[in-house]
Amino acid sequence: MKKEKRYLVPGDYMADPAVHVFNDRLYIYPSHDWESGIPENDNGDHFNMKDYHVFSTDDPMKGEIVDHGLVLTTEDIPWAGRQLWDCDVAEKDGKYYMYFPLKDQNDIFRIGVAISDRPEGPFIPQPDPMRGSYSMDPAVLNDGDGNYYMYFGGLWGGQLQRYRDNKALESGATFPADNEPSIPGRVAKLSADMLQFAEEPKAVVILDETGQPLTAGDNERRFFEASWMHKYNGKYYFSYSTGDTHRLCYAIGDNPYGPFTYQGVILTPVVGWTTHHSIVEYRGKWYLFHHDSVPSGGRTWLHSLKVCELEYDAEGKIITIEGLD
Repeated sequence: MKKEKRYLVPGDYMADPAVHVFNDRLYIYPSHDWESGIPENDNGDHFNMKDYHVFSTDDPMKGEIVDHGLVLTTEDIPWAGRQLWDCDVAEKDGKYYMYFPLKDQNDIFRIGVAISDRPEGPFIPQPDPMRGSYSMDPAVLNDGDGNYYMYFGGLWGGQLQRYRDNKALESGATFPADNEPSIPGRVAKLSADMLQFAEEPKAVVILDETGQPLTAGDNERRFFEASWMHKYNGKYYFSYSTGDTHRLCYAIGDNPYGPFTYQGVILTPVVGWTTHHSIVEYRGKWYLFHHDSVPSGGRTWLHSLKVCELEYDAEGKIITIEGLD
């Protein structure tokens, strides 16, 4: 289905939007693309993010998009190395917690936390990353019952292939054979103070129509990066990017941990190497926030934020949206 889409920040390059409703207003937390001058490679060294802005609106399709300015930079973070990639924000008891991936001074991705009294920031980082954290693409679900769950992980430059059972592999990165189960994303409940994992991260298993885990060779459906979780009619919708096959897909489960059964494609490929998204309900409508590289002439490291409405069919399946306008 073709949908009307809107570029949200035409004057700058922003990517990986995490979007939430706070105080009856939509807040957008993107990463910030910069021209790095680094050649493209599979490690993602050319994605030279180094700070965050926050945006908000009360009408994503037609309303004013307010830029609340710079809210966190790598220079603010005591343990920083490089590459401040996508983030997410959760609210609890009037405090706002920003979760961000950042390579430490050993060039290993960790996940940090920064705190604010306001959804628009600025955010003050904690002195150390979360204990036991690794990889990138944090996304946090507030389950509405006092529990918060972080979903995270990404292959290739996201370093997820370097870990098994939450431990770094001694021999470095490995990938399963095409007929073996694919490398899953991760989920962990957060501690009461929102600053640490409350448990060992668990695998987010995605099953095919026969009840078997998606395989590594099933690269049009298997998880690659960009976890997002939302709830619809009491079900848990885990959505993600397939990375090198450039799709946004989703799977449905009965609880925050899954397993999740593959359902289909949310967004077909866009201009640019891949996309990254969030799904949110606001004032009775559902929206898909994502990005592409059309305004930058297809330069995959310079993304622009977009939004369109999202719809479900009578059975609760998401109606596929065409990525190309």
